[in-house]
Amino acid sequence: MARDYELGIVVNPDVGDEQARTIVERITNVVAAHDGQVIRVNAVGRRRLAYPIDHHRDGLYFYFDLILQPQSIAEIERSIRVNEDIIRHLMLVRDPRVVAQQRQREAEAAAQAEQQAAEAAARAAAQAETAAATAEETEATEAGEATEAGEPATEETTAAAEENEENEVEAEDSASEAEAEANA
Repeated sequence: MARDYELGIVVNPDVGDEQARTIVERITNVVAAHDGQVIRVNAVGRRRLAYPIDHHRDGLYFYFDLILQPQSIAEIERSIRVNEDIIRHLMLVRDPRVVAQQRQREAEAAAQAEQQAAEAAARAAAQAETAAATAEETEATEAGEATEAGEPATEETTAAAEENEENEVEAEDSASEAEAEANA
């Protein structure tokens, strides 16, 4: 039966960002090779150590939330110990109740984010419709003024009508972008 684990590692601060990413990918691949799953990788960053380790005062901290079979722990820790750039590691079993509560909170937060995105898309669509209606009214008013005066449509009224059409297109584009963000 798979269990939830948390793995914390401290990487030598002298390694570069690219090499630190390689270490994280290597651990992820080892976990995947042992039928495990990496839920999340939290890169905390450079922190001061409580005491010097191998003459280093700082370290790069990474935390992994994992789902693993208990039999695979020994092999994963062996592969971590072999890597000289990892100066400390700690594997902890997470309490199943805490994990369940955390996943429930994350699901609720995701649902709330979707709802907010849908509301934002609806507001953008309403604004686009309002802009289009305003543009149509302005265009009709300008065309009506030109015909009431007995004058044919001039370049100014034609330019204003074209500008209103451009505003309508921009409003429709912003509404479609908001819908795409809501769906993403």
